[in-house]
Amino acid sequence: MKQYGGKEVIKIKTMTSDEIGLNHAFEANGIHPHETDLADMIIQLGHDKPSHIVVPALHKNRQQVREIFMQAMGLSELGDKPEDLTNAARQYLREKFLKVKIGFSGANYLLADTGGVCVVESEGNGRMCLTLPDVLITVAGIEKVIPSFRDLEVFLQLLPRSATGERMNPYNSLWTGVHKGEGPQHFHVVLLDNGRTRILADPESRQTLHCIRCGACLNTCPVYRQTGGHAYGSIYAGPIGAILTPQLFDMQHSQSLPYASSLCGACYEVCPVKINIPEVLIHLRGRVVREQQSGANLEAIGMKAMAQIFSSGRRFEAAQRLGQFGQWPFVSEGWVKHLPGMLGNWTSVRDLRPLPKQSFRGWWREREKATAKKENADA
Repeated sequence: MKQYGGKEVIKIKTMTSDEIGLNHAFEANGIHPHETDLADMIIQLGHDKPSHIVVPALHKNRQQVREIFMQAMGLSELGDKPEDLTNAARQYLREKFLKVKIGFSGANYLLADTGGVCVVESEGNGRMCLTLPDVLITVAGIEKVIPSFRDLEVFLQLLPRSATGERMNPYNSLWTGVHKGEGPQHFHVVLLDNGRTRILADPESRQTLHCIRCGACLNTCPVYRQTGGHAYGSIYAGPIGAILTPQLFDMQHSQSLPYASSLCGACYEVCPVKINIPEVLIHLRGRVVREQQSGANLEAIGMKAMAQIFSSGRRFEAAQRLGQFGQWPFVSEGWVKHLPGMLGNWTSVRDLRPLPKQSFRGWWREREKATAKKENADA
């Protein structure tokens, strides 16, 4: 951007730029990015965050969009009909398309055999960004590479049908470089890793990289429908975000996301590329537990102690006897109402039944002895 003296850039919808916080980096260096996808533009002008992979402004209604446009565009009057809002966006964006000379894009697919880049979109803003600027910069994750132009046939059918229910996207743009006197005269491609090779190296979770960002898993997920996309704290929401975000950040952040699922399997059923999201979620949960156990975590220490107790019948019975003896200061009127220390977090909102004087194992042994005694007497 500095090489070409750019102070502004027009962008096609690109999740990879949001993943790496590129807009913040632009602004920190005195460069103003303009989102041209309608939903992304609403999010940017409203200083909000996306809530859906395909429809980032899904949580905004017409009245809210109208207020955002009036304030950001300096309009004194604006109707709330879709046509009014679309016309306002068109007038706002046309000026950017004609004035800004640097374009920025992501990629839905990268073609290995031709070196081509493919972007699919529904509004035509992508076509404007790819043809009018003098400079075009593309940033794409390395998992977007497919072998050949011929492979686009299946993907260009698969993505729209799973994302929006269309047979084909309205705009499918492909470009392979520059042509003198036509379109951008400078073209740069940046291949983004950002943790992807680390995911690829894990045999259990590498299937995460098959994702084509269709959003089908979000639309069917009962957890996403109840919480919304903002609850995931990432550009990638829903079931795919629950497995992708922790891995991209090497499990350092969002360790709760693998637990944001009921494991109902609905996401796996609708996934067009058959990512077994519940399987990966369980795998990541195991990683979270192992990493927590590696430190002096009280919960992890407690769980290890419980595992030792439950793995032996004798240790289990000894723990029961110890519990029966140690609980008496906390039993009141047949209930345990107050436990000490960390255990008090449980009894602060609920009561517990005390351990019975006789365990099931003890009762069973007495029953067996009584039965054997009766049989001997009858004999």
